Amino acid sequence: MLASGSDGNCMLVEHDGYSILMDAGLSCREIGRRMEEAGAGGMQPSALFLTHEHSDHVRGARVTARRYGLPVVCSPGTARRTPGLADAPSVRPLAPGSSTCEGPFTVRSFLLPHDAEEPSGYVIEWEGGRLGIATDLGCWSHLVAESLAGCTGLVLEFNHDEEMLWNGGYSWPLKQRIASSRGHLSNASASSLLARVSHGGLGYVVLAHLSRENNRPPLALEAAGAAAGFCGEILVAGPERAFEAPRI
Repeated sequence: MLASGSDGNCMLVEHDGYSILMDAGLSCREIGRRMEEAGAGGMQPSALFLTHEHSDHVRGARVTARRYGLPVVCSPGTARRTPGLADAPSVRPLAPGSSTCEGPFTVRSFLLPHDAEEPSGYVIEWEGGRLGIATDLGCWSHLVAESLAGCTGLVLEFNHDEEMLWNGGYSWPLKQRIASSRGHLSNASASSLLARVSHGGLGYVVLAHLSRENNRPPLALEAAGAAAGFCGEILVAGPERAFEAPRI
C-alpha cells in the first residue's frame, strides 16, 4: 500500500518478483520514493491498472506509465476520461466483467457504483492467492459481493462515519454526494459487505480511502472488527506513508 485517501491512491501487487501497479494518484517521483520505502525499490512493474479517472487515482498516471514503460489497463470509459493517456506506451481496454493476464496474475474487473464514467473494482488471482480491491463505491450489491467472494485478502473502502459526515463541516451538496449510492462507502456499509464475503480463508482486510474529515481509524477498526464471521487481520491504509501488507 503506497497511499490511500483523497490525497492520492496507489498500491503495488507483487508475486514471485513480478509486480503490477494499481492506480497512480501520486506523482511519479513520489511513487518511486514510496516503493523504496516499502522495500520494493528494485521492482519494475509490468502494467498500470486504473480504477477510474478521478485525480486522486490518476494524477501521476501519464508520467508513471512513460517513466516505467507501462501499458495502462482500464475500462474504456476510464480511458476516455483520463487526461494524458495518449502519451502512455499503450492503453489496453478492460471492460467490467472481463479479465486479462499479467505474468502470474489473472486480473478480473467488475463494475462499481461511483460517480465516474466506468469505475472498476479488481480481483487479482495467482497460484495460492486471491486479492479483491473495492474502493470508491457508494453502495454494494450482489454483484460486488459475488465478485469478492473467496478472496484471501481484501482492500476495502471504509470512507466515512455517517454521524461525522452529517454533523461535519462539508457543504450539504457534498455530504449528499458522499452518502449517495454513487459516492463512498460508510463504515457501517463496509462492515456489512465484509461480513457478507468473510470466510475461513480470508486472512486480512486493508481498510482504505478513509476520510480525513469524516472518519477516524479507531472508528473504522471498530466497524471492521464487528463484521460477523471475520477473524482475520485488520490493517488501516493512509495517505502519509507506504507499508507492506501481509503476504498471501
